[in-house]
Amino acid sequence: MRKQQQSNGDFTFTFGHRELVIHRRYAALSMINDLLIGIWFLIGSICFFYEGLPMLIGTWLFVIGSAQLLIRPGIRLARSIHLGRLPSQGEQDF
Repeated sequence: MRKQQQSNGDFTFTFGHRELVIHRRYAALSMINDLLIGIWFLIGSICFFYEGLPMLIGTWLFVIGSAQLLIRPGIRLARSIHLGRLPSQGEQDF
């Protein structure tokens, strides 16, 4: 594995013939943070199941909202991290 930091602030990790490029690292970290918030909120919402049956409907609504919170940063994170294939040593760009 080889790591490079480019002048534009992107990080590039090379794994054999694969390349992982992280654009705007602080934006990516923010998205990871949002994703973790969604995970914690989801776990906390599931804990409401143990408070009694009257809270069942509210608990399910918290779980659905938590799942929606996880989807948004996941999409943004996928857009910011690009996985590309590097050309092999025998291949040439024309």
